[in-house]
Amino acid sequence: MTRPVADQARLDFALSLRRQWAAGVYPRLRAEYDAVPGGRRSNMADAMRVVHALPGYGPFAWLERGSQQLLWHAVSEAVEHEGALPEAPPGPSTLVLDPKLRLPGWYTDWDIHLQPGGVWSSDHAARVYELGARLVMLGENDDYEFHRLFTSSAVPARDYRRIVDLGCGFGKSTFSLRQRFPGAEVIGVDLAAPCLRLALRRANERGLRITFRQADCTKTGLPSGCAGLVTSTMLLHELPLTVLPRLFREAARLLAPGGLLRFLDFRYTGDAFRDLAMREHSARNNEPYLAPMLAADVCGMARAAGLHDAVWRAFDERGGGLLEGLHWPARPEWHFPWAVLGAEKPA
Repeated sequence: MTRPVADQARLDFALSLRRQWAAGVYPRLRAEYDAVPGGRRSNMADAMRVVHALPGYGPFAWLERGSQQLLWHAVSEAVEHEGALPEAPPGPSTLVLDPKLRLPGWYTDWDIHLQPGGVWSSDHAARVYELGARLVMLGENDDYEFHRLFTSSAVPARDYRRIVDLGCGFGKSTFSLRQRFPGAEVIGVDLAAPCLRLALRRANERGLRITFRQADCTKTGLPSGCAGLVTSTMLLHELPLTVLPRLFREAARLLAPGGLLRFLDFRYTGDAFRDLAMREHSARNNEPYLAPMLAADVCGMARAAGLHDAVWRAFDERGGGLLEGLHWPARPEWHFPWAVLGAEKPA
């Protein structure tokens, strides 16, 4: 489908602005910070006092939030102009919705990522999220290469009987799991019915057999010990700290003895400037649970749920995939500190 010139121009401008913020404005702010006498600060409180006084901080902070808002506006208009999708094609995937499910307030009270209305509010919102998710990653996740890299590098090759993908959204990680493990039953779980309806459509368009279920990730309704692998991508930082322990207990319940957990999310890097930018991203991008998650003992939560060998490892989305330890390659531009939490249920 060819997008109208005006819509494509707005999308290109929003994406260019995001790239300039990440690759131009952020490095200049970093240079200002490094030039302040006294060397680099060892903690975020000291770094914040310095950064907030720098001349480049105001433009950096304003452009981070403003460019994100502009992006969603451009994406929403583009999706609206595309019109309604044609009737969904038949296919091997299935969808189970729960008409009695009440969405929790912590989920609906925020326009997460600054997306107006949230991903759960309508079928239009789900399509906006689908297109916006590619652009939010600076246009570098075409055909979900990022999620395929997670699946190929962070998930060990095994004969999994069943895989449960929590917080699957419109299926971007679930598709990759299905493609890499064709012999496994793959189940995607999410709260948002519009996203699940879109996931069903996209899976059937690809000829993939996936079961999508609308459920709370802390009480999926699936049988205990049914899964050899439980995954999530970018779910942990979307949950309040009070919910995270319940998530890990549910994951441990779902896993069969010897089953694996692999959660892709973010961690602090130990660089006070870099970590401050990430903590403040939590507020500027309407992600209220991100900063608390980054500071929390998430591995301890996994261990308390009965999982063993819980450890974070860095993840390089540019092609390196899963790395050793929490050591990321040096990069000048702003980027997410991706990391993978791995754990195992005792055999």
